[in-house]
Amino acid sequence: MTTSSSGPSGYLSDLFSLEGRVAVVTGGSSGIGRAIAEALARAGASVVIVARRETELDAVVADLERLGCRAARVSADLASRAGVRAAAERAAEPFGEPDILVNCAGINLRPPMGDLGEDVWDRTMAVNLDAPFLLSQRYAPGMAERGYGRLIHVSSQQAFRAFVTSGAYGVSKAGLEGLARSQAEAWSPRGVTANTLVPGFVLTPLNARLQDDPERVEALAARTMVGRNGVPADFAGAAVFLASPASAYVTGQSLFVDGGFSVH
Repeated sequence: MTTSSSGPSGYLSDLFSLEGRVAVVTGGSSGIGRAIAEALARAGASVVIVARRETELDAVVADLERLGCRAARVSADLASRAGVRAAAERAAEPFGEPDILVNCAGINLRPPMGDLGEDVWDRTMAVNLDAPFLLSQRYAPGMAERGYGRLIHVSSQQAFRAFVTSGAYGVSKAGLEGLARSQAEAWSPRGVTANTLVPGFVLTPLNARLQDDPERVEALAARTMVGRNGVPADFAGAAVFLASPASAYVTGQSLFVDGGFSVH
């Protein structure tokens, strides 16, 4: 068996290190977004976290800095286009233009379709679909000029099938899947890949409503092949892979991190 001249650690670094890269992670103050932000930072990237709550943002940055990582934060409401544009500019200030964009911020408003009003529809699309589009439009051209970029969107099972009142949420996530494919077509020839991460049922604040029903939680775990529901840390490796040089030939894809939920 042969190894690279620099040894196993050098080989792994060539594949997965994010040293010298800059990442922007929306929704990075809690849940899956926080786990991804920490994973990218510990893999070497300088990470800017974009979210609303300043107290939570400060706590995440402090935690990352204690780990020896470089981190900064931007407090922003991504429900308006003006807010997104302002956040995009501010996020590029601490460490420079990003090489990696992770769109994890989302809202999960799911009234029954008969009760779905235009206000819920508009806000859902603004945060879950418009913001990823606008941020990508701001950063992807620069990534393409530099020859390296990673657009990573956190999608949902509801993008592929409707259950538990998918409503506007499912539509927004289906749009996010289409956005990734369109971005892959547009940018991949210039070194910018676009992919989605598709969670199963993950124990996060976004799913607090369902977690109040223990029987439902157990039933969802039984639907997986591994026998448990997900936790945010399950996304660390997948995020580093999609952000790293190792995934250069992976684009326009949906990577299911769901314990086999989607195929069981």
